Amino acid sequence: MHRGKVRDLYALTESTLLMVASDRISAYDHVLATPIPDKGVVLTQLSLWWFDQLADLLPHHIVSTDLPPGAPAAWAGRSVVVERLEMVPVECVARGYLAGSGVTAYERSGEVCGVRLPAGLVEGSALPDPVFTPTTKAALGNHDEPMTYAEVVAQVGPELAELLRSITLEVYQRGREVAAANGILVADTKVEIGRRPDGMLVLADEVLTPDSSRFWPIESWSPGGPQPSYDKQYVRDWLVSPASGWDPASGEPPPPLPDEVVAATRARYVEAYERLTGTTFG
Repeated sequence: MHRGKVRDLYALTESTLLMVASDRISAYDHVLATPIPDKGVVLTQLSLWWFDQLADLLPHHIVSTDLPPGAPAAWAGRSVVVERLEMVPVECVARGYLAGSGVTAYERSGEVCGVRLPAGLVEGSALPDPVFTPTTKAALGNHDEPMTYAEVVAQVGPELAELLRSITLEVYQRGREVAAANGILVADTKVEIGRRPDGMLVLADEVLTPDSSRFWPIESWSPGGPQPSYDKQYVRDWLVSPASGWDPASGEPPPPLPDEVVAATRARYVEAYERLTGTTFG
């Protein structure tokens, strides 16, 4: 039915879909030519673990983790049967630290998505309180654009906007607390929310993974610049380094990733899974 940057959706019944997480990786609005081995399995298994940790906050969309008849055996561990939902047209993002595009926005205006932040922050700084910094949901190949809360209200109405904000911040706060107990700072995270036919809001897609979040090791956190991370920032950094020879503004597709970048990225995803869940991957 649909191919996203990472996941493929297949129709099963009128009420269910099969969601398969590939090993594709995206950066700078491009899906890279080089996959990261086991990435889809890590994302799927880590999301399942987090859905359990968050079950008291909001229902999730998982119906079954069993492969349906006829599905390739290679999809085991990376596919789930999920509910069909109407996805809300907003990327719900929570930030607890200044990072990524938030740094650029803050340095330009002192704000992120219309939220005024204190003066004197630097890249990697902890924010006084987590903030809701939504973006548009861009089509594949386009860039998500920052939204103010007022723009979210204008798009979905005040009642749903307030629910989206409160759910996103609650999920982030729970994730932050659980991750911190396992040696990881969650700098920010994106939450996907859908709606059942009866109107109930449901967590969907993935949650608190290295693809949807910035994970930093607590022991090396040091505000004032980029932080070591367990997410795909390693790939982003290589792509804009002299070693890649690629300019994101060129319009050209990114180059293939070298073997050492692939191996190091896979290791980061696996380490994030193992530190968070306390179990060995594979």
